[in-house]
Amino acid sequence: MIIAGVGLTVLLVLVVGIAVARFVDGDSTNYLVAGRQLGVPLVSVALATAAVDSNATIGNTDLSADLGFWAGASLALGLAICLLLAGLFLAKPMNRMGLMTLADFFARRYTRRVEVGASVLMVVAFTVLLAGNLVALGFLMERFAGVPYELGVVVAVALILAYTVGGGLFSDVYTAVIQAAITIGATLALFGWVVADHGISVPDGAGPFDLGQLTDPAQGAAINWATLVSLGIGDLVAIDFMQRIFGARSPEAARRACFVGAGFTALIGVVWSLIALTGAAELGLKPADGPVVYQLLDGGAPMLLAVLVLSGVVAASFSTGSGAVLATSAVTVRNIAGLKRGVEPGRKDPLLRWVRIAMLPVAVCATLLAVRVSQTGILLTLAFDLMLACLIGPFLLGLFWRRSTTTGALVGMGVGLVVRLVFLALTPTLYGVPNDLFHIENGLVGEGFDGWATLLAGVVGVGAFVLASLAGRPRDEEERDLRSFDHRVVDVPEPEAPGGVPVAGV
Repeated sequence: MIIAGVGLTVLLVLVVGIAVARFVDGDSTNYLVAGRQLGVPLVSVALATAAVDSNATIGNTDLSADLGFWAGASLALGLAICLLLAGLFLAKPMNRMGLMTLADFFARRYTRRVEVGASVLMVVAFTVLLAGNLVALGFLMERFAGVPYELGVVVAVALILAYTVGGGLFSDVYTAVIQAAITIGATLALFGWVVADHGISVPDGAGPFDLGQLTDPAQGAAINWATLVSLGIGDLVAIDFMQRIFGARSPEAARRACFVGAGFTALIGVVWSLIALTGAAELGLKPADGPVVYQLLDGGAPMLLAVLVLSGVVAASFSTGSGAVLATSAVTVRNIAGLKRGVEPGRKDPLLRWVRIAMLPVAVCATLLAVRVSQTGILLTLAFDLMLACLIGPFLLGLFWRRSTTTGALVGMGVGLVVRLVFLALTPTLYGVPNDLFHIENGLVGEGFDGWATLLAGVVGVGAFVLASLAGRPRDEEERDLRSFDHRVVDVPEPEAPGGVPVAGV
């Protein structure tokens, strides 16, 4: 019964996603940015469903039940902060530029080598993000359908590809409306049932007002702050968020949509954390026994509620997965391979065709990672650890600081990456759980460094970018020698960033 109900949700998403694929009309602009014609409601829903995925729901509840409110809620609150900051400072200028992918910014502001380096980092990060969503779907299939976890992951990614390949951002955005409605209904229904049966309870010291979680390292303060900073700031370099911002019909529509998405994300995240805390306090639920929400539903919840909530988890995961695989494939083809959009009459757009083809290897890589590291919230945060350490300086300062240079960007990316990977290898835990991704046994670094690794890598990466930019030649002089970008991926006039800083690099 449960799987049949969830299956109906999946079928509805597939039908809508495939039906709107006709809007693409063979044009990669329609495919990647929905023809730049989306209004505030659609962009708001698309941004919110991209943020509220299995990491911010299933991952959130597991961390909240195990380590306290701020350990889990920080996933959703960090994403809400990211959308708020994007609305305040980035949505208008980024929409105004008329970009196709976020990596196009690095092509215009710096050089081809920066574009490729930034693109590779983005592709890696969002493959990790996609894997985190596949983990939750794999566990769902295993627990409620008796399907082996690995097969569940494969089935999930195949379904995501089934509608994303055809309609691109159009399919992603229009299915997001269904997914948002299901997610909101599921959240409210689950919260109401938990309150009616158990009230709202929290384990001692684990509630939202137990601020030791944000001030005492022994209670995970460093990890919680690292999560907020990684997602709140590092996620500004989010190719799926920006893809939706580029699709807005105007800069003002993009700005307003970010604010609506931020409010929705914060609300949903807080509610799921409270549900998890009550389950831990009243029922003794622990993530060691499997995802906390799945235990809750499997332990006496009404059948219809279980169907609705699990449909909400699937919908949330599908939305983020769809956006991640689309944006990652677009960056791979457009910015790494350098394939230009084709607009000649009577000729098929090669960019459109190859973005669709590239989705398969992206999906395969994410599937392998999901099988190797069966964590949800941890994978989300790790993805934006990389963005924080490597790209936040070249992106934000490149947009607003005239002195930013290509040399600075290359140094910042390289130093940030090396430092973050070294910290990852040395630290035995990763956001409070055993580091089974990439750890080298050593006597130098203990569990207390967890969290600080994220913050320090971000500071070092940004610092290296600033120092290298200041120490090098002025940007105009430098780029007369260094600029090798040949404009193969620039399809629109080169605008100016805020404050009159040209983003073309000329």
